[in-house]
This record gives sequence, structure tokens and C-alpha cells, in this order.
Amino acid sequence: MKPIRVALLGCGTVGTEVVRLLDEQAGDLAARVGAPVELAGIAVRRPDRHRDVPRHLLTADAAGLVASDVDVVVEVIGGIEPVRTLLLDALRAGKSVVSANKALLAESGGELFAAADESGADLYFEAAVAGAIPLLRPLRESLAGDRITRVMGIVNGTTNYILSAMDETGANYGETLEEASRLGYAEADPTADVDGYDAASKAAILASIAFHTRVTAGDVHREGISAVTSADIVAARTLGRTIKLLAICERVDDSVAVRVHPAMIPRSHPLAGVGGAFNAVFVEAEAAGQLMFYGQGAGGSPTASAVLGDLVAVARNKVHGGRGPRESAYAALEIRPIGQVETRYHLSLDVADKAGVLASVAAVFAEHDVSIAAVRQEGRTDDASLVIVTHAAPDAALRSTVDKVAGLPAVREVVSVMRVEGEES
Repeated sequence: MKPIRVALLGCGTVGTEVVRLLDEQAGDLAARVGAPVELAGIAVRRPDRHRDVPRHLLTADAAGLVASDVDVVVEVIGGIEPVRTLLLDALRAGKSVVSANKALLAESGGELFAAADESGADLYFEAAVAGAIPLLRPLRESLAGDRITRVMGIVNGTTNYILSAMDETGANYGETLEEASRLGYAEADPTADVDGYDAASKAAILASIAFHTRVTAGDVHREGISAVTSADIVAARTLGRTIKLLAICERVDDSVAVRVHPAMIPRSHPLAGVGGAFNAVFVEAEAAGQLMFYGQGAGGSPTASAVLGDLVAVARNKVHGGRGPRESAYAALEIRPIGQVETRYHLSLDVADKAGVLASVAAVFAEHDVSIAAVRQEGRTDDASLVIVTHAAPDAALRSTVDKVAGLPAVREVVSVMRVEGEES
């Protein structure tokens, strides 16, 4: 049987594990695919630095490797260019692609799928979202006969580790980020994680698949976790809630709303118990009801597991003549701006302790047609604070309310503003 020849682009943490698994599981993979799976070459920037992989496979010429006699290109480099060009070249040449590149797929997924359609090649990317968790394939295939209404999840391990640690220890954000870096849970430059860029790319991919609509990272409303304080964590606990950075994708009438932001959720919610660097995604569908996918969302071995799963699928298609799922964007739903999305808020206000403060604040909420669900005053005199939880209202109305409340003479400071998800309490 002619072997399936594989080009590997990148050999970092994930790529090294892919090489190991291809070697250790060669016999099993051949049996599952129906032909041997052969690693034809590995493209890296500095071949001399990769002493733990066979030197004869290493090359710095990624374009040359892609253009060579290979059947499948596996990409674990990351970034946009030159990867975008390399993968387009591969797909246009009829070579199937397996990628873990969420940023590229969230930005140029439509273009990549178009190239795959023109040549009849496959494009698989399970590893791009939630690491080892089988998530994209169930959304694309297992739930293809259902109507998904909502996808909400924890899709970034770094931020989940930080928020979980803050909740458990009471430490502030800065201290916890420093500890996460020391333990290897945060990158040297954690911006993509803590500012929500990583989660936004994943949310775009999830929404595109769930709602059969092309969604890019630029369509996702994004907020990070750097403004979350230990006081916010305490406030959430007082309400029987915890704070998580959530990726939320919703179908609202004939539109799609996609957002990433920290939010308070009930401690009884399945996502509340997801700690450390783990990921979990909660899916709601009309017929299937509520489903939850949980597991390791990052790391060399878990991500390599997802890559190998895709590689087996595309290799089988090469051997037996099948084709994987194509892009499904037939619905072409409108993207709903964040201002029109209904959410609830938890506000903490530093106020003067005098008569009429609550009335003046409540009047602003009434003026913007935002209903107050609960209110309480904490402390007295200079330590007085007002805590307000709203009912659901358009985000724009809530933002306008907060802005006007901040200008009231009796309000010294808007201490924190946090969205609230889950059942009202």
C-alpha cells in the first residue's frame, strides 16, 4: 500500500508530540487509516536547534516541503503569515490540511475553505479550539441534524487558571498572573490570553460552525480579565457565584451574537466547577438539549491528540476516496452588535452616605429603561457602597446607564462593572 506522506510545519511543543505519536503509534495508525502514515519532512526556522527529532527530516524550506510529493500538510506553527500562504498553496494543489491555528482560521477560514473546495482537498482543525476536547467534530457532524441555539464556554486555560486561583486564594490579578507565568500556565507575553484575543478567535470558529454563518474574530466583542479584582471575586461569592472568562455564541432571531468577557455565573452551573487550566464548553440545541464538553484545552500531548485524530480522518479519505465536511455558511445570519445584546450587570458604586442617593441612582436606571433586580448598601459614611444587580437589558442601555451614574454628585466612583450570566437569583 502506498504510504500517506505527511509534511509537518512547526516542531515546538505540539509538533514534537506529533512526531512522537506518529512514531510510537505507527502500526495502529496504519491499521486505522488503511495505509502507512509516513512523515516526509519537518519545516522549522532553525533546524540545528531540534536535536530530539531525526535530522534528515528537518528543513528550513517550508515552501519547498509543501510543494514536494506529500499528501497532507499538518500545521502547528501559528500566526498568520507565512502560514496562510503555505496552507493556501497546499490546498490549491489538492493536499489536505490539518491545522491547529485558531487565529488564521478565525481570520481567513473562508478563503481556506474556498481553496479546499476548488481542489477537493480536506481542511480539518479540531486542535484549533479546546485542545484535546472533541468539540468541533460533534458540532459539525453529530449535531448537524439539530439547531444549536447557544454555545458558552471556557476556552482559554491561562485565564481560567488565573481566575480559579484568585477565587481559591483571594490573591489579586497581578500576583496570580505572576504565579501563572512561573508555573508555565502563562506565556512570557500573556496579552493574547489575558486580553481575550485567543478566546475571541476560538469563539469565531465555534459560532461559524454552530450557526452556519461566517464569523471572524473581528465580529467578536472582546474584553479581557486584567480589570478583574479580588473585590469582584468576593462580590461574586457573596451572590453565590464565581467569575469566568466566557466565550458566548448565541443565535438571536435571525442574527448571531458572539462575545468574550468575564462574567459572574452561579456556582451551581456546570462551568463554575471547571478549575485550573482546563476548558469546558456548554452547548444548547433544540432537540439534543444541553451538552457539555470538558477536558484539557492546551498542552503538547492533548493538542497533538486532536491533530492526530484529524490526520487519521484526512488520511482515510485519501485512501478510500471520501471527503470531510465542507464549510457550512448557508445561513449567512447577520452579526448582532454588542449594544443590542441583552445582558445583566453587577455594579459596585462608591457613594456618599446621605439621604436620596439610592433614589437618584434608581432614577437614572429608570430613565434608560433598565430594571433593577436587587440592590443593597454596604458600609457607612466614607466607606459606603451601593451594589446593584440588573435584569437583562440591551448592553448599550446598560453602558449608557453606567456612564450617567458615574457623573452623579453622590457617586464618588464606579468601582466595578461585571456582566452576569446564568439563571437570575
